[in-house]
Order: sequence, then structure tokens, then C-alpha cells
Amino acid sequence: MPGTSYADVMARRQDIMRSAVGIDYEKFELGAIAFDYEGMMDEVGYTLDEVHAIQEETSVGRTPLVELRNITEVVRRISAPGKGARILVKDESANPSGSFKDRRASVSVYCAKKKGYPGVIAATSGNYGAAVASQAAKHGLKCIIVQETYDSKGRGQPEIIEKGRACEAYGAEVHQLTVGPELFYVFLRLLEETGFFNASLYTPFSVAGIETLGYEVGTETLRMTGRFPDAVIVTHAGGGNVTGTARGLRKAGCRHTQVIAASVDLLGLHMASDTDFNRKSFTTGHTGFGIPFATWPDRADVPRNAARPLRYMDRYVTVTQGEVFYVTEMLAKLEGMERGPAGNTSLAAAIAVAREMDRDQVVVVQETEYTGAGKHPYAQLSFAREMGIEIRRGDPRENVPGKRIVIPLHPSQIHVKDVSLADMRRSYIRNALSCAKGRQISAEDVRFLADDTNSTVGFVEETIRELQRGGEVPE
Repeated sequence: MPGTSYADVMARRQDIMRSAVGIDYEKFELGAIAFDYEGMMDEVGYTLDEVHAIQEETSVGRTPLVELRNITEVVRRISAPGKGARILVKDESANPSGSFKDRRASVSVYCAKKKGYPGVIAATSGNYGAAVASQAAKHGLKCIIVQETYDSKGRGQPEIIEKGRACEAYGAEVHQLTVGPELFYVFLRLLEETGFFNASLYTPFSVAGIETLGYEVGTETLRMTGRFPDAVIVTHAGGGNVTGTARGLRKAGCRHTQVIAASVDLLGLHMASDTDFNRKSFTTGHTGFGIPFATWPDRADVPRNAARPLRYMDRYVTVTQGEVFYVTEMLAKLEGMERGPAGNTSLAAAIAVAREMDRDQVVVVQETEYTGAGKHPYAQLSFAREMGIEIRRGDPRENVPGKRIVIPLHPSQIHVKDVSLADMRRSYIRNALSCAKGRQISAEDVRFLADDTNSTVGFVEETIRELQRGGEVPE
């Protein structure tokens, strides 16, 4: 009988994951850092058309592309002459469980059933849990969802608690835990005890499921407007949304579309902190996931993460919590679409970005999500007040994560703040070298780092020399 202590279970994590995903990750390793990324993605074994067919079996995808005419008009009124791009949104709330996460869950659950697993498990406090539970119900598989739900005083955010209820409604068994390292331990033990499939957010199956979203955004925008999108705004958290959407756009032929990642600014808050856990009003699409997963994607629950956002980002911007709350109300009152906050993170960014663009250009927000009592701004703001957060109207630039949410008075106060991709690339390379633990860095590793940071071999070599000169990594 294998040991069940934390150390014993962590020591078996590679074997548990190999068994729970059915992928031999070791065969893709190429060096101290490099691995065969495209080879791993090919492990999915399905073409884009086949993924579409898998999704159509459970009514996933082919969601409406909606032009936000009233919001576009508002943007043009507050923009310089000739500026104010058309804004379109892909209404992913039309998927069965109400978000784009159905796309990534559909392929994972399909694979689980095809490979003969008795059930599926996912560790997530977000929409993905509901999506996996929904797909498992459609395929007649058992489902377990593990959530990080409460702080040490037993307080849980209304949005996370609502998502737990949604998972139970789909027939899933839900394990709700307190913030901390027990999440991964419990997750591994459940995988080992049940022999279920790990419906991880970070497998090639999951990312392949999102490629249909990017493909639909590209082809449907061309049909609707006569041109490919000039920019697509993608809410960024763990990187799968950016990666899958960008890969799908490329397969649609969008060679010049700018991929812009957008996150809610929660800088300064630590997601694993008992104190900070409930001092954020957004459970996903924020910098607490966005920056760590971009600068070291292999922190995931599988040995090699298929979500590699730095490969595909052309720009990374942040917006404030107050701006997203404002835009959530704006979408409902001007366009008659009451949607949850995740997609509205991208919409807030799109409003600012559209003001930079010409009127004949097109910017697409690539997702919406369902809304409900727990996701509604009033529930989130009431909970924030209970946690001692100041809520007021004014200039959103006065927002302080965890302390103050400032909701704009006027749409002209909505702005984006650019995150330096050069700094993120440098952080990624430092993290990669640190994880190499002194092993020899080969030319293959350098080429991989250039691809994975969307930079050049010269940039990577110079960055390595700088890090070594500064003593940040060993020579």
C-alpha cells in the first residue's frame, strides 16, 4: 500500500499524472529546458474538423458573434476624429454550461470515455468545473471537482460557492477546500484512488478544444465584416485561452491579427495567501494567475503545460476591477446582454484599445460567460465591503487591489495599462534556467526559449548573459 503522507504522494506525482492523462510526457523531452511542443500537441490526434465534430455532438461551439453597435457608438463619441474601431463579441455564454470552458472540457471528457476511464476529475474553482461536470453528464461518466473555496475562517466568495452548486447540479461530487497546498495533495490522492482521468486545464486536449474558438472568431469576423479581426482581446489567466485562441486564429488564416491578452490588475495580492484570498473580487482572468503562468507555464498540474501564452501574445494589458464592474453594467444596459465578469475583462480592455484604432478596423472580444447571483456585481461588491474593501465612484486609476475598488463615472475613464513583455520574457528565461538546476544549456534549449517567449535566439542569449552577470543564475 503506497504511503499517503504529503511527501509520499508528491514523490509519486509524475507516475500519477502519467496514468491519469495517458500521455508519456518524457518522450517529448529534448534537453535541460526544451521539449517538443508541437509533437506534444499532435498527441491529441484530432484535426480541427474532428474537434468541431466532437463538440457538435454535445452542442458546444458555433456560438453567436455579436456586433456591439451601441458600445461602439459610445467609443466613437469619446475618441479622436477617425478613431473608434467596431467592437464584436463572441457570445460564449451560449455554450451548455455557459462559458468557453465547454470547448476545452468537451475534448478531455471525450478522450476520457474513449480511453475507458471510469470518470473525470478537475481541480478548479472556476467555470471549468461546471464545464467538465456538464460534459461528463452528457457522456455518462462520473465526475469529481476539487475546489479551493474558503479561507481559514470558512468564508467563501459568492462566485466560487455558486460554481460549486452548478457542479453539483450537473451530478458531480464536489470537494471544497480551504486555500493552501492541500488542493494539489487531495487532487493527486483522488486521481490515484479512483483511477479517473485528469481533465486538466493544461493538457493538449484542453488547448485543442479552444482552437475552434479562435478559428470561429477569424472566419466569422471575415464573413460579417469582410476582413479578419485587426485585434482579438483574450481574457488571460492560466494561458490556455490565449494559446488556444491564437492557434485557432492562425489556422483560420489570420496572419496579421494582433492577439492582446487582458487581465484584471490584482498586483500585490498573493493568491495562496489566506489573508488575500478573499480580498479579490475576480476568481479568474487576473494577474494572480496571468503573470505567474506566463512567466513559468510548467507550474501546472501536468509535467508539460500545453498552454504557452508568451508564444502567442502580441501585447498584454491590465484593467482595474472597477472598470470591469462598470463595463458589466454597460453591456447590460446598452446591449441588453447581462454577462459575467470574465469576458467583460476583455471588453473593458477592448473599449480602451478600440479608441486607439481606426474606425474601419475591427476588434473582437472572444468570450462572454453566463452570469448568476454569485457572479453579479452587487454580490461581489457586497462581499468586498464585508472584507473591508473601500468601494466608491471616481477615477479608476486610484484603484488599489485588495484595498479600494473605484468604479468610473464615465466611459472615457476606462484605460488599459501595458505590461512589459520584455520583462516577462526575461522572467520566463530566469525561471527556466533556475529549473534546469545547473544542467548544461544546449543550442536546442536556446531555440526553444526563443520560440516559447516569441523572441529571438539573440535576445535569449543576451538575456542569459545578463542574468549570469547579475548573479541571478549560475554561469
